[in-house]
Amino acid sequence: MKQIFSLLLALIFLASCQQEINQKENTQEQSKVTARDGVFIHISHGMDDPHRVVMALQMAVMMSENKDVAVYFDIKGIEVVLKDAENIEYLTFAGSLEQIEKLKGKGVLLMACPGCLKAAGKTGDDVMDGVMVAEKEKFFNFTKGRILTLDY
Repeated sequence: MKQIFSLLLALIFLASCQQEINQKENTQEQSKVTARDGVFIHISHGMDDPHRVVMALQMAVMMSENKDVAVYFDIKGIEVVLKDAENIEYLTFAGSLEQIEKLKGKGVLLMACPGCLKAAGKTGDDVMDGVMVAEKEKFFNFTKGRILTLDY
């Protein structure tokens, strides 16, 4: 009788463990399904290469329709997000200022390199509203999914 009782307890314990494992697997699968992938767009050019700038911004606008997007401006790219930035235009692309406004309206993370700002004699006070001075954790925390990088 004790053996049967012990066997029943063991079976109940195993069934309980299996149910917990199944719940964890379902939760992980749901997390994978709901996590959007992210696109990290790196812009290192400014007025020196308008095609690269407006193409990168256009990609950011397009990708932000169904992906998490972060745009990082460094080297000459910081020229694009300064308060006194000129509108950069190229052929049939929308201008840089128009595209940046779209990105801000969509809540896209826009970051300027702090070292590049300093090298240009600028500070965080010189960047447009809605653009932040980059912090390293933001590079990883803007999305829960995979990260694809586009470099311009």
